[in-house]
Amino acid sequence: MSSAREMRMRIRSVKNIAQVTRALEAVSASKVRKAMAAVQATRPYATKAWQVLTHIAGQPGKETLHPLLTRRAEVRKTLVVVISGDRGLAGAYNANIIRFVSQHFDTSPHPVVYVAVGRKGRDMLLRRRKQIIAEFSNLPAAPSFADVSAIGRLAVDEFLRGEVDEVWLAYTDFVNIVKQEPVLKKLLPLEVHRDERVETYETVHLHAAYIYEPEERQILDEIVPRFTALQVYQAILESLASEHAARMVAMRNATDNAVELVGYLQLMYNKARQQSITNDLLDIAGGAEALAQAMSQR
Repeated sequence: MSSAREMRMRIRSVKNIAQVTRALEAVSASKVRKAMAAVQATRPYATKAWQVLTHIAGQPGKETLHPLLTRRAEVRKTLVVVISGDRGLAGAYNANIIRFVSQHFDTSPHPVVYVAVGRKGRDMLLRRRKQIIAEFSNLPAAPSFADVSAIGRLAVDEFLRGEVDEVWLAYTDFVNIVKQEPVLKKLLPLEVHRDERVETYETVHLHAAYIYEPEERQILDEIVPRFTALQVYQAILESLASEHAARMVAMRNATDNAVELVGYLQLMYNKARQQSITNDLLDIAGGAEALAQAMSQR
């Protein structure tokens, strides 16, 4: 058993850690409220933009509308934009998204390259020996569309130049404070799934005539890349809210564990102190008995 002095030092150390984790929990709670407000403010617009994109992608002859809507005859290379955090102490938040991406693309029959958003994701991908063509880190605490638009432009440019044949977006969707889910969304070329098709364009006349002003290609050249970049921006906002929520929960659990550990250490300290006092009393009693025997022998 450790000495009473060692136990006191350990108790003091754990209490200091509990103060740090409690402070981090308070900071994350403040940040998650702001991140949730940003997500809720932009989510309706991003959702409607995605509906517009899927509606365009569902039109007959979509391949002639815009190059970003054209499916390649053969997929030779895939680009994955992976969004993670710049900092740790967020539980399994960063590890979960990297594990989720690896499960989907480690067995890919063709090469996969990555764009890493966040230092933690970048480091994990490098440790797994993945090819990273670009990385973005140190984003502002409350990023604007201009701060992250370069990520969307990079994905669009890589696709238009023919460097990659499909682009996927991997991020963590914010559901609530205690639940965040990894999500994989195909950005390019745009595809419409059956559930999206029913919601977006099967409810309208597929053969309706559309009048574009000023000109069809000019409008699509503007909205398709911009709305694609908007999906990346919304994914980053969702990931930021998820990261702060995960860190808040992790720090709360760490604080609770520290308090529980302090209680256990305090009990052990009391036992060690009691044992020390008992040993001292036994030594005094033994010394008194020895002294008494010595006096009697005289």
